[in-house]
Amino acid sequence: MGKSRRLEDRLAALSDLRADPTSLQSLALLKKALAAKTNMVAGRAAEIAGDYQLTTLEPHMVQAFGRFMTNPQKTDPACIAKTALAEALYRMEAHQPDLYLTGIGHVQMEPVWGGREDTAAKLRGLCALGLVRINYDNVFLELAQLLADPEADARISAARAIAYTGMVNEGELLLRFKALVGDESPQVLSECLSALLQLAPESSLSFVAGFLHRDDPTVQGAAAVALGESHLVQAFPFLETAWEDALGADLKKTLLLSIALLRHDRALEFLVSLLVSGGQSGEDALEALGMYRDDERIWSRVEAAMREDVQYHRD
Repeated sequence: MGKSRRLEDRLAALSDLRADPTSLQSLALLKKALAAKTNMVAGRAAEIAGDYQLTTLEPHMVQAFGRFMTNPQKTDPACIAKTALAEALYRMEAHQPDLYLTGIGHVQMEPVWGGREDTAAKLRGLCALGLVRINYDNVFLELAQLLADPEADARISAARAIAYTGMVNEGELLLRFKALVGDESPQVLSECLSALLQLAPESSLSFVAGFLHRDDPTVQGAAAVALGESHLVQAFPFLETAWEDALGADLKKTLLLSIALLRHDRALEFLVSLLVSGGQSGEDALEALGMYRDDERIWSRVEAAMREDVQYHRD
């Protein structure tokens, strides 16, 4: 039997434990798996522990994390085990500040085609969330550093973690600064703006809307998505005005999609009115409304508008 087949069998056997994860036999097998040298086996055990809140396994998970931190490129390629362990411990609300501090600072460069890449970005983000969840005293020092991380995924996690703190004064200042400095990744900027709208919606709305009028279309798009995902009724006038002023076809589509994301009647009425009016705006509105195909109540209004449009052009 090949090595890969043996690994598949071990992983399948662990998955079978989900039928009765809290039995003494299952717990014993999960402990053994957490002690395994194979990172995928330990990672699968960690996933099961997190899914079923098996808190009795916490000490074994912490030990496994420390073991995979030794010569990590060899013992845990792609950061599979450490990431799964950190995520499970976070979900279990484990109070493990030392582990999270180790993880948030861990960089794991591994060879890839054409160079090297850091495989620990997701781990750093999970550990940031872990520190927030346990109310770590100096969490903003860690989050500020993560917000400047070389990896976009880590910076995105930092923005989300800042919103998760619920600490308006510290969080709003840090997120505003990052938004004003900018980021090469539109998704990072969008996450920072979304975090502001989540953390301090009243004071952040006009600030975020201001990015709709930047010269860079990617920045405008990032702001539009953040406003749409906020679901704030007050965001609609800003998006509507930006759509009326927008010149680029792609940006106009993004703005209509963002209006659809608001998911409230005023926004839907606006999109339906464009649909009835026809032309390119009508086509773009229909594309934006496509996200509601599974919502019978809303899609029936869209279909009625399309019938009205067809009848209007016949007449």
